[in-house]
Amino acid sequence: MQASRPPTLAWLDSPLGQRVLRAESALAGPALDDVFGFELLQVGGWGDGSPLLRAARTQHTSVVASWRDPGVTLCAALDALPFAADSIDAVLLPHTLEWVEDPYAVLREAERVLCAEGCLLICGFNPWSVWGLRRGFGRLLRRPPFPPGTRRLLSERRLRDWVALLGFDVERVQGYLARRGYWLKARKRVATLTPVKLRRRARRPVLVAAPEARSQVTHVRR
Repeated sequence: MQASRPPTLAWLDSPLGQRVLRAESALAGPALDDVFGFELLQVGGWGDGSPLLRAARTQHTSVVASWRDPGVTLCAALDALPFAADSIDAVLLPHTLEWVEDPYAVLREAERVLCAEGCLLICGFNPWSVWGLRRGFGRLLRRPPFPPGTRRLLSERRLRDWVALLGFDVERVQGYLARRGYWLKARKRVATLTPVKLRRRARRPVLVAAPEARSQVTHVRR
């Protein structure tokens, strides 16, 4: 079943949302500078034209979302991605974990499709910032969540715990906009003795018609 477009994406057109997007786009270049391979997969839409992917150095980039949008390459459930295990070089989650019902399930799915030494990048809003306080007071007053459309804000510490449990090593965490937001970058640990050079062959991600994905995947025509 196709999900509706998160209200957060409309908020990005506001002056404050544009400020956030500019700050994140400026950090995307350094974050992606050493991310190579064939495929960088963005899970969840964020901004018109996928601005965070413009600095990508992989051969190919794709955007998977649970709703139809001009910039979406593939429409599918974010916790049941239609890709084979160990087939993606890098996964970007731009605030995606903040609006989905089960963020850990989406994170676990990102781990499944990433190959050994694959790169995981996450953008998040800091719940302990002034924006987190604004959100807390808004909840007490029964006002809409801030930023709009978010179900929860995940702390950097919680994300560190989650990615460690899933077999990642955190390489860097960088704050922006006076620590209102953060970038987290991690690498999937190598679990076998297979030489890394065997993983770096050119390849296309393998779409799989898994039972849980077959009925949920819709290719988006451009």
